[in-house]
Amino acid sequence: MSDNSYKTPQTTARYSATFDEYTMSEIRRAAATGIYDIRGGGAKRKLPHFDDLLFLGASVSRYPLEGYREKCGTDVVLGTRYAKKPIYLKTVITIAGMSFGALSGPAKEALGRGATAVGTSTTTGDGGMTPEERGQSKTLVYQYLPSRYGMNPDDLRKADAIEVVIGQGAKPGGGGMLLGQKISARVAKMRCLPEGIDQRSSCRHPDWTGPDDLEIKINEIREITDWEKPIYVKIGATRPYFDVALAVKAGADVVVLDGMQGGTAATQEVFIEHVGLPILAAIRPAVKALQDLGVYRNGKDSVQLIVSGGIRNGADVAKAIALGADAVAIGTAALIALGDNDPHLEAEYNKLGTTAGAYDDWHEGKDPAGITTQDPELMQRVDPVKAGHRLANYIAVMTMEAQVVARACGKSHLHNLEPEDLVALTIEASAMAQVPLAGTSWIPGVTQF
Repeated sequence: MSDNSYKTPQTTARYSATFDEYTMSEIRRAAATGIYDIRGGGAKRKLPHFDDLLFLGASVSRYPLEGYREKCGTDVVLGTRYAKKPIYLKTVITIAGMSFGALSGPAKEALGRGATAVGTSTTTGDGGMTPEERGQSKTLVYQYLPSRYGMNPDDLRKADAIEVVIGQGAKPGGGGMLLGQKISARVAKMRCLPEGIDQRSSCRHPDWTGPDDLEIKINEIREITDWEKPIYVKIGATRPYFDVALAVKAGADVVVLDGMQGGTAATQEVFIEHVGLPILAAIRPAVKALQDLGVYRNGKDSVQLIVSGGIRNGADVAKAIALGADAVAIGTAALIALGDNDPHLEAEYNKLGTTAGAYDDWHEGKDPAGITTQDPELMQRVDPVKAGHRLANYIAVMTMEAQVVARACGKSHLHNLEPEDLVALTIEASAMAQVPLAGTSWIPGVTQF
């Protein structure tokens, strides 16, 4: 036969877009075990995010600031509405709540050290206040959660602000989980739990059922703390306009809005990937609620907005501020800065069946970095001083990056950034952020094309 004779082509294997390799592996895992998957790390699916926005730097029609010779402020004051003692921070980047129990004692101490070094705040999380964290945190926000783990009035008074947690971005409407291997004797004592037994936090506060009860609770906390401390209300991004409006009417000084891309706490994967909103879609409705109630950047009566959920760098910070936030909070990024998921531990992550860049089984208490564990030997790997220094470096770099962007837009303070400084690269991001699609004046759902 000639070389040109007909040959049957080999069949090329092709995965379904619906039943891809990961989906099929999850079906097999569920069929074999009969349990759902639990993990941390926030949503891993591709979502509209700050990368879909670009800044319009100054040129002829706008005038930029000159290098470092012209000042660009980065500070923020939180809690001006009712608190006798609002808190002042040198940077708009704060540390989100992550509990002692989920994190090791040395990791919590490192967070306090790093935050203090750059003049910002850190937050306790579920499980109470540790002496290490309070001792190393110049400004500490105390979380008041549905579980009430570790809660006592004395610690409320020791805090610089109180954060009433209604929901979290990775699991709005759901409670947290802490497996028995992380319930050490110390954790059990702080939480009034049996040692070594799995626990699930409540998904809602046990003593109120709505915003009227929330107002009563906020007033109770104000009385306990002599009206000194700012009261935050933290909500997961789901119905941001209405939730923010109700938090403001209940008396919040600050609203914390958490999107689904972040999340250091463990919960069901189906929850992480399919419940909640990306933070890009939540900021503008939240700001609209503050504006409609007359408390948005309105002097002493203002309610400040902190946003979180996938903040990674100074550009993300600047974009969140431009869309209307007063400050941001970081969680996952802070753990990475401390040393979690570091490639130098790759061999140990491999032994756990994963890789450094994808390790999210923080709930299992086997973290080789010693950060998300209660194992005494692993915890010793964290040097709180060195880890705190790494975190401080990271926040300082993010702050400078945000300043660079603000100067390029001609702004003398980060809070002078505004939606007018932004355009979107996709129709979805344009509609969510309510800024024009790049090269046009069109905002889907707002203006005519």
